[in-house]
Amino acid sequence: MGPTTFSDLGKFLLINPLAKELRQIADEVLGYSLFDAFRETDDPYAESAQVAFMVACTALAEWAQSELGVSPDAVVGPSFGEKPLIGFSGALDFPDAVAMTAGLARCTAEYFAVEHRDVVTQSFVRAPAEGLQELLAGMDERGEWHELSCLLDDGFCMISLHEAQLDEFQRQLKALGALPLYTMRPPMHSSLFAGLRDKAARDVIDGLALRDPKLLVVADQDGHPIHTAEELRTMLLDHFVRPVDWPAALHALRERGVDRLVIAGPDRLFGRVRCATSAFDVVTVDPTRAARRTRTGI
Repeated sequence: MGPTTFSDLGKFLLINPLAKELRQIADEVLGYSLFDAFRETDDPYAESAQVAFMVACTALAEWAQSELGVSPDAVVGPSFGEKPLIGFSGALDFPDAVAMTAGLARCTAEYFAVEHRDVVTQSFVRAPAEGLQELLAGMDERGEWHELSCLLDDGFCMISLHEAQLDEFQRQLKALGALPLYTMRPPMHSSLFAGLRDKAARDVIDGLALRDPKLLVVADQDGHPIHTAEELRTMLLDHFVRPVDWPAALHALRERGVDRLVIAGPDRLFGRVRCATSAFDVVTVDPTRAARRTRTGI
């Protein structure tokens, strides 16, 4: 999930039959109109934006099965994608997955309103390996904390660091020939956030009635296979404190003979990187494709 606005998903949530049905279920769970709340927020990571994204991903995954004949062998949910994964894999009923998504959004907002307000996560591309290693080593020598939060591809990373070092970090990235992308507030995926892991467990995840998934789940942190509810629970908790390793997850899929990658949901990153496009037939299933096929029948 990147920054998500109403203009990205509003029309799809309103008119797609599968999305509309799921949105109405979400309204009952939330106790308010998801569509209205999403339309009114200007926060791209607000609770309503996160639930709307989760609803859209789920609807598009179901649409891919019914309209494109997709029959998944395995499922992986990088970063936020773990949330729609939980419902789609059969580990939770959809209403419970909505409640989980909303609860984790509130939990995260409450935590970062108080804790680690000086930490951000910076994404960037085209970073040469040797130069990046030297840049990070220099930060270590100066005692400047930093941590890998997400590895997407060669030279494409997300690094968490203190905001006071952000301008200099971006300057040095540009000097290497890398391109800084967006800065995430609140940050994500760091061992620094053990308190958030504990809070999420206590407030949300320990209370989930998780079942063993019906589909093979591949963990986005390192690609290991997940077969049980308890392994899923651990994956959800590790989401807060361990980095995403997308190349490792994709390698695990290839090792299992998977050759087609269906990206269900709005995606600007995970289906477009070279480690995906070079190893898989990537099928993008986003609101635009669903709308086009609905209009034309192709």
